[in-house]
Amino acid sequence: MSSATRTPRPNAGTKGVARPEREAQIVEAGCRLFGERGYIGTSVADVAESAGISKPLIYNYFGSKDGLHVACVQHASGVLVSEIERTAASGTIGFARAAVTLDGMFRLLEPRPWLWRVVFDATAPREGEAQAWLAEHERRIIDFGREGVAELMHLSGNHDDLDIDAMRAAWESIFRSLVNWWLDHPGDSPEEMTQRCLRIFTTVFGELDLAGTALG
Repeated sequence: MSSATRTPRPNAGTKGVARPEREAQIVEAGCRLFGERGYIGTSVADVAESAGISKPLIYNYFGSKDGLHVACVQHASGVLVSEIERTAASGTIGFARAAVTLDGMFRLLEPRPWLWRVVFDATAPREGEAQAWLAEHERRIIDFGREGVAELMHLSGNHDDLDIDAMRAAWESIFRSLVNWWLDHPGDSPEEMTQRCLRIFTTVFGELDLAGTALG
């Protein structure tokens, strides 16, 4: 076969692709693999093969596996926080805000569930730049959670700061548990899972006021 008709190899085409575009491609592949296999189960060679590029290119861009992991954590956590910021600005309050936040997260993660698992990877290093980045994003998420919980508690006439903080911790646990449960049960669509959450909330807390809630 002549060179003119030879089938290109997977990493052909690296030259001529703008660096930001190539980095985004590598980070997307890294997020998927780190999310599906965990930090420990993912190698630079795995990511290079998935992205269709060479290992040296990853080292050139990110320096090391840890450098690539940091970039993936930054990307994944940024996407999740942006979604929470979006729903926080929806104008809903109380349980309606909780429903909108969960619904938005389910819809965001349906095509890319690995984004969540990158952020909450039990195999990832407990120290380093990635953890520092996650700590900052977690602080922002806690602030949004505290704001939403405070609104809910105030609606019921409870203004005790410690009650609000305790409920914020409980809501954070409930939120993560529901998302994790859904990711482990992929048979539910985002719409079905949102309805499941509403049924659970109604069972636990009684009839909910969800007037004006816009889902989807």
